[in-house]
Amino acid sequence: MHPSITKVTERIIERSRDTRTAYLAALAEAEKAGISRKSLSCGNLAHGFAACGKEDKQSLSSFTKANIGIVTAFNDMLSAHQPYENYPQQIKDACHKVGSVAQVAAGVPAMCDGVTQGQPGMELSLLSREVIAMSTAIGLSHNMFDGALLLGVCDKIVPGLLIGALSFGHLPMLFVPAGPMASGIPNKEKARIRQLFAEGKVGRDELLEAESSSYHSAGTCTFYGTANSNQLVMEMMGLQLPGSSFVHPHDPLRQALTEKAAQQVCRQTVNSGQYQPIGRIVDEKAVVNGIVGLLATGGSTNLTMHLVATARAAGIIVDWDDFAELSAAVPLLARVYPNGEADINHFHAAGGMAVLVRQLLKLGVVHQDVNTVAGYGLDKYTLEPKLINGEVEWQPGPEASLDTSVLANAETPFQANGGLTLLKGNMGRGVIKVSAVAEEHRVVEAPAIVLTDQNQLKPMFDAGELDKDCVIVVQGQGPKGNGMPELHKLTPLLGSLQDRGFKVALVTDGRMSGASGKVPAAIHVFPEAIDGGLIGKVKSGDMVRLNAKTGELSLVVDSDELAKRDDFQSPSQSHLFGMGRELFSALRGAMADPERGARGTLALDQGPSKEV
Repeated sequence: MHPSITKVTERIIERSRDTRTAYLAALAEAEKAGISRKSLSCGNLAHGFAACGKEDKQSLSSFTKANIGIVTAFNDMLSAHQPYENYPQQIKDACHKVGSVAQVAAGVPAMCDGVTQGQPGMELSLLSREVIAMSTAIGLSHNMFDGALLLGVCDKIVPGLLIGALSFGHLPMLFVPAGPMASGIPNKEKARIRQLFAEGKVGRDELLEAESSSYHSAGTCTFYGTANSNQLVMEMMGLQLPGSSFVHPHDPLRQALTEKAAQQVCRQTVNSGQYQPIGRIVDEKAVVNGIVGLLATGGSTNLTMHLVATARAAGIIVDWDDFAELSAAVPLLARVYPNGEADINHFHAAGGMAVLVRQLLKLGVVHQDVNTVAGYGLDKYTLEPKLINGEVEWQPGPEASLDTSVLANAETPFQANGGLTLLKGNMGRGVIKVSAVAEEHRVVEAPAIVLTDQNQLKPMFDAGELDKDCVIVVQGQGPKGNGMPELHKLTPLLGSLQDRGFKVALVTDGRMSGASGKVPAAIHVFPEAIDGGLIGKVKSGDMVRLNAKTGELSLVVDSDELAKRDDFQSPSQSHLFGMGRELFSALRGAMADPERGARGTLALDQGPSKEV
């Protein structure tokens, strides 16, 4: 093992000793109950299987057959989740084949950041993760289930499902992916049209045509954003079947893999002899493997919060120092948009997960000695599924990349580190993803232009007020402020300024997105403005220093001057009302800082905040 990986893993184990021990003790207590349906009264049980057919009722009455709960994020407005419409019946049929039963335990909400981007609904996005976690727990709370299948792909949905699942960590569970849509127009071309539209050089018709040619069918968006980062990380943590992440929704292999997932969870229930609960799969080594996979591929910055939050749900405490130290040791092995021109389908064709895991094992930066839903050992994930005579067979994947412009081999990485950097300074702590940022743009020191709403930028851009070196500081966008929306709407405008030769950067206590690209963006900065963070005291014209090479984020203003300034006050309360936002006021106010996963009082263990 690479010494840095060993060091970070041991540090996480030691830091988490008390909370992980308490979590495992709770699991052990739940495991003693065996088949939980036995604790139900006749009335309870009758309610639980009232709608089942006669055969399923007999199976559930006997306590000798497994009952698998299905938690689904299906809706047909989201392209990534539309394929789940028919999964429940496929899963039920697959479970019947091995003498088990399946029931839909819960439906969870699934919102699309692509639809809500720049809209008021985006302020519910991060908060929806907690709703999904709680909805998952409610669905599994009936004591009817011996295992579960989790059907979700995008953004907050996967981490929400996992947080909820870990509250029932004594049950075996698998994630069941739906796969990406086929490739549309190149992502680089889509980005070019977006930028031209921002500059007023093409109209809405041209923009909509480009967007529709990119997002054009069922499946996940093909760029390497949060949805596809989620899928990759779940495989790296051993929570999905090997090679299942990036098979298209309409490929016959996709349906066969869904059937295999259903039957696999049946084999891992408490009386199966191969009992493998999810709470024991998700251990410190699995969490490190997930982080390493994210870093090695230049994945979504959103996972710097979601992995922290899901780890804490299993009693494991990780922080951004762990991410930074791992990033320094893990080379970048993938170039997928926005870190390159390829999309996730090109990554899959180049050897995908099997090649990636093989190269990471070769480098000694992931733990082989882990439990997974496919059995013991991460080397299971160097296999790839093939559909042969209607049956799935796992065969050895390629020994090396089939396209080194998309997926590098261990000996020839694209860069020596993972491209995620921790920023520290008098403005607080934040993260920056530099894998897509050119070397010459990684250091910016320029006067601030302060906003409290991302919609304030476009009029300034149109008026020519931004044609200069500048750091755009967007205040009041943190978890407690307005729910921490993504600010991806700013990307085309800032990209255009950069292309004109200006030094530009973004600094915010909000999020950017899984599509953080060529403009340096210091995001997730905390303490957030509404919590008294220095970011809330920045005024337009102040000098801001962002140095991604040294990890510095500083406001270059005399301390005496700063002491005279008032704390941040939101200029309007309108963002707290309408579009359902008022319903989340208690949850929003309780959220913790991003380095603790922004989970607030719902976290298993709050832990101390980092000194800043």
